[in-house]
Order: sequence, then C-alpha cells, then structure tokens
Amino acid sequence: MALRIAFGKFACVEMDAILYFAARTLIAVLQALPLTWVARLGRAGGALFYVVDARHRKVALKNLRRCFGAEKSEEEIHALAKENFRRIGENYSCAIKTAVMTLEELDGHIEFASADRFLPRKCELAKTFVVAIGHFGNFELYARFGQFMPIFQTATTYRGLRQASLNRLMQSMRERSGCLFFERRTDAGALKLAMSKPGLILGLLADQHAGNSGLRIPFFGHECSTSAAPAVFALRYRCPLMTGFCYRVGLAKWRIEAGEEIPTHENGQPRSAVEIMTDVNRVFENAIRRDPANWFWVHNRWKPRTAKTRAPRNTPVEPVAEP
Repeated sequence: MALRIAFGKFACVEMDAILYFAARTLIAVLQALPLTWVARLGRAGGALFYVVDARHRKVALKNLRRCFGAEKSEEEIHALAKENFRRIGENYSCAIKTAVMTLEELDGHIEFASADRFLPRKCELAKTFVVAIGHFGNFELYARFGQFMPIFQTATTYRGLRQASLNRLMQSMRERSGCLFFERRTDAGALKLAMSKPGLILGLLADQHAGNSGLRIPFFGHECSTSAAPAVFALRYRCPLMTGFCYRVGLAKWRIEAGEEIPTHENGQPRSAVEIMTDVNRVFENAIRRDPANWFWVHNRWKPRTAKTRAPRNTPVEPVAEP
C-alpha cells in the first residue's frame, strides 16, 4: 500500500514537471515571435480546437443559442462559435506575448479609451475604484492600465493553480504589468490593507458562474449564479463601482474602455448587492451584443440551481468603519 502511494506521488511530480517544461517551451516560442505572428498562430489553434474539442464546442453553441437563438439563424450561431474559438486562441496566445512587451512596444496594438472617467478633480487625491470586468478580448491587458496612467495602482484577485510550478510561471508573467495580485484564499488581509490606500483600481472578474455562493440574477434573460464581489467591495469600502471592457479592434489590436458607473446608493441609502449586480449584468450584456465573438462563450455560465445555492438577499452590505 505504501509503495502504491509513493508511486502515485512520484507520478504526480513527474507529470507536473512535464507540464511545466511544456509550458515554458511554448511560452518561450511565442514570446520570441512578432505579435502579429502570434495572433495568427493563436487563431489557427483556436480553429483547430473548434474541430477537436467537442465538449467546449457544445457548451459555446448551447450558450449562443440560449442568448441569440431568437435573433440569429443556426448558420450564424455556428459562425459565431467558430470565430469565438479563433478569438480565444488569439487572445490567450497574445496574452503570453504582450506580458513581456513594454507599453512603448504595445503602441499601435493597445488603446485606452474613456480613461478620464477615473481622473480626480483638481487638488484632489486619486480615488480608489472597484471595476467589474469580464473575459472580453485579451483581458490580461486590463492590468496594464496603471502603466498608462501612473497615478493609479491596479490590483486584482486570482485563484492559484494546483501545480505550484505552473502557478509561479503564470504569476511571474502577470506581475510584469505592475499590477498587484491577491490570492483569494490567502491574501484577504493584504487586500484589505491595499483598499485603504488612495489611487487603487481593483478589477474583479464577475462574468462567470459563481457557484453556490453566488447571487441568482438574470443574464440575457436567464437566471444564473453571479459573483457579488464587485458590489460587496464597492459598498464596504465606499468606492465608485465602474465597468471595464477589452474589445478586439483588429488582428492583435485591442481597445480598453471604461464603461458606465454603476450606482451603489439610491436616495442616500445603499442599494442591495442584487440590484447592483443586476445592473452590472445588464452592462455586460450590452458589451457582448456589441461584439458577440469577443466574449468567453466556452464557459458554462448558466448552470442550474443546486439544493445548496442560496437565494438572493436584498439586504445591503455594511460598509467598513471610517478610519
């Protein structure tokens, strides 16, 4: 028995090592190529995965039919799914390359629009913002906003990979952006400290299934589990809540846009997390309709309610005490 356990652990270590060196090799190859070459390779890879990855193809088609079945033909749905796979391949491949490119090298490939919505008034300190973001375009580029506007420090949360070596590899690339990354399960104290400082922009992904802890609210007219985190943080730390999007505007070209602000108070009273996140979902839906192939359709966003899923609460979140 002990021999079997030891062999199992050895096999896991060996597999982790193989995955790590395979990832290092792929990253080195992509980072050595021009960005447009990487984009074309990524699109080709995405097209290949559309053919061979039946599981995610079915998820994408099911999601697209759910949201656009009444508006688009079956031929249009399939065309959207194929382009979506190409975009995902392009975006993930390019994210590896853009991670090591300077802002000067990215000139002509990335544009920041509506950034003035974050600017402080004259003689005021930069505010701290919470931004609800999603898997739109090359979403890793959100982290570069702090380099574009240095009066701000960008930050986000993440869930670490089980393979420690792969997790370190991923984070070593991401941290080149200057963005602060807080592990959701272990860095709560550090994140709380960061939120107390002016000029922080905390981006929180809020467009995927949030499990049993999520709020059950509509998205494209269908109930789904939605993360309450953007609403909770904005209310707790008395921050404006914005939305942000990354649109693909050409081969290896993206436009980062600050979306509309989501009201967190009404008549001087805090709104509930359900009301706030319903508005966030509405803004996300509009962004998806603007360019349907730009979103992450391969994710099972509309998982059914389980017995343990909590019902939405209409009570507002208590803010932190004033320092």
